[in-house]
Amino acid sequence: MNSADHTLKGEYFFQKNLLLYVNRATETYQLPLHSHDFIELAFVAEGKGFHYTEQEVQQAFKGQLYFIPVGVSHVFRPSSPEALKEPLVVYNCLFTPGLLDGLASVIPDAPIADYLEQLKNQQLPAFSITDRNGSVESLFLSLHREYSLPQTGSGSYLQTLFLQLIVTLYRLQYDELQFPVNRQTQFRQILHYIQQEYAQDLTLSRLARTFDWSERHLQRLFKAHTGQTFHHFLQNVRIQKSCSLLSRQLHSPIPLIAEQVGYRDTKTFSLVFKRIIGKTPGGYRQEAATAGEKLP
Repeated sequence: MNSADHTLKGEYFFQKNLLLYVNRATETYQLPLHSHDFIELAFVAEGKGFHYTEQEVQQAFKGQLYFIPVGVSHVFRPSSPEALKEPLVVYNCLFTPGLLDGLASVIPDAPIADYLEQLKNQQLPAFSITDRNGSVESLFLSLHREYSLPQTGSGSYLQTLFLQLIVTLYRLQYDELQFPVNRQTQFRQILHYIQQEYAQDLTLSRLARTFDWSERHLQRLFKAHTGQTFHHFLQNVRIQKSCSLLSRQLHSPIPLIAEQVGYRDTKTFSLVFKRIIGKTPGGYRQEAATAGEKLP
């Protein structure tokens, strides 16, 4: 593919001085090769296909994160023209260099501050990196939910999530390369395992046997690294996944959604959902449907 003459403008996406836009899209062949006057982070949430950047083409697959600077021509394509049969689903986080400028003053860590400067000043080329521990997927889910269903303070909360995403991106690029596999890395693998297998009958004892750790030590690690017990961490992952399903599968029965995220008892699912989200699954789905109708 050659360079694009189609440019997307930030003024179409950025509203109310937010300087940030998040969406979830099923890629097709309709959008042409294009560049834009903003920065983009694109995360492949489902399926597989291809990512074209000017003269280069890469395979795109679930868990892959792409950084696209200002002015770089690119486009995603599904692996098959029948997008409904083999969808390529991508989360897009679009932001302006001005957003990075505003965040720089609250960063106490020199490596992260320098990284922000490099991003802002277009000193980093386009690159891709794999989400090895599930942290990127979790942040994109949270960003999309908060952007799609705004509440009081959503602007501040979105900036907080975005900053977490930048720190996570830095760690994946640099920290993971500098340190050998150790017990801390193994624990991150456990968190990733939960992100993938949350619908299964997961217990602390099963994880301890699978990863050869003692239950007591594993529970201490959950508390130290997540601020939660294993039980509450698993509940949060399951409810987070159910939010995504409720907003996408508008006609699926709630008992089926509950089962898909690991709850065999719908009443228990509804109680946990309301405790964490603050509303019933049905109420959340209704708000998601209404918000979807309002989106351009």
